[in-house]
Amino acid sequence: MSSTTFSGPVTSTNGFIGTLTGNVTGNVAGSGSITHATTSAINATATATAAEVATGYITSTSASATAITLPTGTLLGAALGAVRGTVFDLYVDNTAGASTVTMVVAVNGILSSAAADTAGSFGDLTIAAGATGLARFTLMFSSATAYVFTRTA
Repeated sequence: MSSTTFSGPVTSTNGFIGTLTGNVTGNVAGSGSITHATTSAINATATATAAEVATGYITSTSASATAITLPTGTLLGAALGAVRGTVFDLYVDNTAGASTVTMVVAVNGILSSAAADTAGSFGDLTIAAGATGLARFTLMFSSATAYVFTRTA
């Protein structure tokens, strides 16, 4: 299987055929699936490394409540090669966990104003355990070292 690297928006007018594998950076329009070839497991309260977040998919199987603090904007921006306008999706999977996971924003990370919304909304930073324990967060970089963090699913 060949590998192609794009730097900029990728648009499909007829839908994608096959599977996009790995970290997809930039705008992807069309249909298809994204498979995260690498994931990171964080099963206790900790600060995630920039490399763990850069996988785009974090799992937790903890029986105890877990808080995951994001890395600083400087560290995360460097790991992602971020510039102003970079958008990155982070998925958190707590379906095998037995307690909630709470995301925490670090230095140079700004919690979106959507966080003022009620629990269960796009501003909610907690991920339930079990079958509904999936969440997607979007990081939007305003510079190479600062991002806004929003729950988007």
